[in-house]
Amino acid sequence: MRNRRILISGAGIAGPALAYWLRRHGFDPTVVERAPTPRRGGQAVDVRGVAIDLVERMGIIDQVRAAQVGTKGMSLVNATGKPVASLEGGFGVIDDRDVEILREDLGGILREASGSDVEYLFGDSITALTQDEVGVEVTFERAGSRTFDLVIGADGLHSGVRALAFGEESRFVHQLDDLYLAIFTTPNHLGLDHWQLGHSAPGLTASITSVRDDTEARAVFFFTAKDPRLGDRDPHGQMRILKDTFAGMGWEVPRLMDFMPDAPDFYFDTMSQVRMDSWSAGRVALVGDAGYGASPLSGQGTSLALVGAYVLAGELAAADGDHPVAFARYAERMRNFVELNQKLALGAAKHLAPKTRAGVWLQRANLRMLRHLPWKDAMIRAITKEVREASVAIELKDYRRVPA
Repeated sequence: MRNRRILISGAGIAGPALAYWLRRHGFDPTVVERAPTPRRGGQAVDVRGVAIDLVERMGIIDQVRAAQVGTKGMSLVNATGKPVASLEGGFGVIDDRDVEILREDLGGILREASGSDVEYLFGDSITALTQDEVGVEVTFERAGSRTFDLVIGADGLHSGVRALAFGEESRFVHQLDDLYLAIFTTPNHLGLDHWQLGHSAPGLTASITSVRDDTEARAVFFFTAKDPRLGDRDPHGQMRILKDTFAGMGWEVPRLMDFMPDAPDFYFDTMSQVRMDSWSAGRVALVGDAGYGASPLSGQGTSLALVGAYVLAGELAAADGDHPVAFARYAERMRNFVELNQKLALGAAKHLAPKTRAGVWLQRANLRMLRHLPWKDAMIRAITKEVREASVAIELKDYRRVPA
């Protein structure tokens, strides 16, 4: 087999999943990750549709289900904390097979499943790529240069591999509706029992959800804004912006802001999609958010990463390592699936952070009304039909028959 030595940048979801399938097909993957240790934090992510089939094929479905968040429902509250509307059921679970799991937990399961013989290089990153007809010379920030047959960027929204091989980020990353997202871990100071509470004001939404059997919680903030300071990538500056933006909101927001400086996993970014005409350039390709991030608004980013990793590894094996052929087939098989799942996010921002008082009132009224409708279940199925259809909109080729 040609091109066995493959470097993967990113040890989140797509990277370890790709390493698992590549190793199974007889390749020799190495994973490099900028963070010094596996990244903590992030909100719960959803695994559904064909992605559940892949988790079953990997033999990790029991571990994944054992780690699921198990949220029982959510309530919208007013500024004093009084519930004004509630709905039972996990927010991301729209089918009995769906799993809602913390991103860090899924990543840990995937890294373990990828095998002890997969090399992980934490605390390093790629600073230069030089391609020729026989390989890619990779310059690392800390380690010495090494040569690989192929390089795969699985390094997220702000992919360094994409920048090196395809060009400036602004050409590919598109913010949705001026929306921003912030997440960090907090104590479960409200004693929530597998529950989520949320409070909205015009252009702002704050929520807290208990996780890990209620031993901790995740605070999540959505807001819309046009502010030049928001381009600041310094966490301390981002914390100041978030605190200023939500100043005076009421409810539990001041206390959540007090918890923020001590959070070990503060995350702040735009709500954006990655749109590209091609996911490969010579011996370099992209998978997951780096190539086709749908944004958390779609609820399908994790499933896209899992499916993309499976298809990319499988097509490389089917082509006996012939990367031009494999990359073309990978794009052909994934394109429609990606487009349908990215479409789910478009226009969804208004439901997360209504921009007017009327929008906030309507959000609460709709949730309050839905709970009491006798045909509630049928209406929810109708609302989620597009998500369910997009989650299965690809036929998974059985690459397991490809000899290693």
